Amino acid sequence: MIAKKQDRIIAELNTLFPDAHCVLVHSNPLEMLVAVMLSAQTTDAAVNKVTPALFAAYPTAQDYADASLEDLEGYLKRLGLYRSKARSLKKMGQALVEHFDGEVPHTMKQLTTLPGVGRKTANVVLGECFGVPSVPVDTHVERISKRLGFAKRDDTVLDVERKLKRTLPRDSWMKLHHQFIFFGRYVCKAQNPKCKECHLVDLCKEPHKNL
Repeated sequence: MIAKKQDRIIAELNTLFPDAHCVLVHSNPLEMLVAVMLSAQTTDAAVNKVTPALFAAYPTAQDYADASLEDLEGYLKRLGLYRSKARSLKKMGQALVEHFDGEVPHTMKQLTTLPGVGRKTANVVLGECFGVPSVPVDTHVERISKRLGFAKRDDTVLDVERKLKRTLPRDSWMKLHHQFIFFGRYVCKAQNPKCKECHLVDLCKEPHKNL
C-alpha cells in the first residue's frame, strides 16, 4: 500500500475513533483470556453481561479446573455456544494449572497450547495484558483490511495479520486494531455498510458498495 494511502487511512481512523479501546471488561490476564474466549460468535456487550458473576465465582485458574460443567453452563446460558464454551473454560483452567502454575503465560507459543485459545485470542491477551505489540485479526479487522486494500480478498487470517504488521506502524498496532473494529462496527459493516458517509470509500476494494 502506498504510504500516502496508509497515512490517510490512519488519519481518518484517528479522527473517527481517537479513543478506541478494548471494551471487554477485565481486571487481570485470566479475566481477559476468559472474556476473549467467550466473545466468539457473540458480541462484547453480551460477554460483559455474564462475566461479572462468572469472574466472582471463578477468580482463579484452579476454580475453572475444578468447576462442574453444569455450574459453568449456568453462568454462560445467555451466550451462544455456551456448552462448548464451558468445556473450553474448564479445559483451559486445567491446562493453566497443569502446565503454567495457574498463571496465564505471555508468549504466543504457550498461549496457543491452551484449549480454546487460537492466535487471535492470544494476540489480544498479549497486547492488552502484557504490552506485546500484536495485531489480533477478528472478523471486523479481516473485513476492513481486505476492503481497504491492506490484504487480498482470498488471504487467510494469518496472511492478513502478517501484511498488517508489515504495513502499519508497530507502536500503533493495538490502537489500530481497536480502530479497525470500531470502524467495522459503526461504519464499514458487513451488511449495509455506510458507504455514503465513509470518507475512505474511494479507496475501498469492495465491489458491492452501498452507494
